[in-house]
Amino acid sequence: MAEVLNVSKKEQSAFSFGKEEIRLLTDPLSDNNPITIQILGVCSALAVTTLVSKAIVMGIAVTLVTAFSNLFTSALRNYIPKSIRMIVQLVIIAFLVTVVELALKAANYPIWKDLSVFIGLIITNCIVMGRLEAYAMANKPWKSFLDGIGNGVGYSLILIIVAVFRELFGKGSLLDYKIIGPTSEYVLNTTSSAWLSWYTPNNLFVLSPAAMFLIAVIIWVQRSRNPKLVDIS
Repeated sequence: MAEVLNVSKKEQSAFSFGKEEIRLLTDPLSDNNPITIQILGVCSALAVTTLVSKAIVMGIAVTLVTAFSNLFTSALRNYIPKSIRMIVQLVIIAFLVTVVELALKAANYPIWKDLSVFIGLIITNCIVMGRLEAYAMANKPWKSFLDGIGNGVGYSLILIIVAVFRELFGKGSLLDYKIIGPTSEYVLNTTSSAWLSWYTPNNLFVLSPAAMFLIAVIIWVQRSRNPKLVDIS
C-alpha cells in the first residue's frame, strides 16, 4: 500500500503545475521570446508573415514540433550516446515535421502548397534544435514539453503580430477578409470616406524588409519597457 502511495506521489510531482511550469509557458512570450530576445527563427518570420493565416499555420506547426521533439528527446536523454545526440535529435525532428506536413496537406491543401517549403525547413529551425540542446537534454519530459509549448507560442505570437501589420497595411485585409481599400468590396471604402481618402494599401509591407523593420520595432519597444533586456542577445 505504501509503495502505491509513493508511486502516485511521484506521478503527481512529475506532472505538477506550479510557478516553475507557469514560467516555462509565459517567459517565452516576453522576456525570453525566441525571436526578439534569443534572435532565433527570424528567417521564417520574414517569409511567412505576408498573411495572418499563413503565420497562424506556421506557428501551430512549429509549436507542435518543438513541444513533442522536446518531449521525446527528454524521455530518451539518458539512452542517447553523446556522440550521436544531434543525429538522434534531427531524426526526431524530421519525423515530427513529416507528420505535421502530411497532416496539413490532408487538412488544407492550398495552405500546404504555399507553406510546404517552409514547413519542411522547420527541421533546420534554430528554435527547435536550440530548445533540445538547452533544455530537453537536461530536464524531465513534462517540463520539457511545457518549455516547447511556451517557445512555440512565443514564436507564433511575434509571427501573428507582424503578419497583422503586413496584411492590413500591405493588402488592406485580415485573414483574407477585405478591411480597408478603394472599392465597395472593402468594409472601409477609402474612396467614399473622406477621412480615409489618404489611405491606399502599401505594397512595401508585403516585402521582406518590412517584416525586418516591424521585428526591429518590437525589439525596440520590448527593450524600452524592460531595460534589463538591453544587454541580452
